[in-house]
Amino acid sequence: MTKYLYFVIPLILLSGCGLNSDHTDLKSKMRDVERQPKGQIEPIPTFTPYSPYVYSAAALRSPFTRPVIESEQRIVGRRLDIAPDLARQRELLEGVSIDMLSMVGSLSREGQMWALINDGAGGIHRITVGNYLGKNHGRVVNATSSQLDILEIVPDGTGGWIERPRALVLEERDNR
Repeated sequence: MTKYLYFVIPLILLSGCGLNSDHTDLKSKMRDVERQPKGQIEPIPTFTPYSPYVYSAAALRSPFTRPVIESEQRIVGRRLDIAPDLARQRELLEGVSIDMLSMVGSLSREGQMWALINDGAGGIHRITVGNYLGKNHGRVVNATSSQLDILEIVPDGTGGWIERPRALVLEERDNR
């Protein structure tokens, strides 16, 4: 008897679902949708082809270095005898941009002042008056316990050279 109940109950339940095959409400909804005005799809926009930019100023002064200010040119002045000594053997810190260098300390020994320079790559170097650093032929002209005064020789833009003063100031660190 229980075997028959397993077959009869699902048949009764399924028969209730299929008796009304009229679906008039669904058919009327479909007719309403079909009567609505049809829209238009916009055409695909036309794109201009990409034209790559060719950078032709690679040999000029880097846009990220500080330009020679006209007032500094007038203060220092232009002399015809100014030119870098290209035959001189270059020092280690002349391969590093002066913007990457920082003064981190100083030493004094037998009246001679030495500045401690961080090269930006983790190395510390001793520099004194007469040493060169930076890519613009910078020569140290004065050294104190808190500052290095540097005189760079840079192109003036007209085929000559001018001297440009720069300074590296001792960086103070907060040791908290």
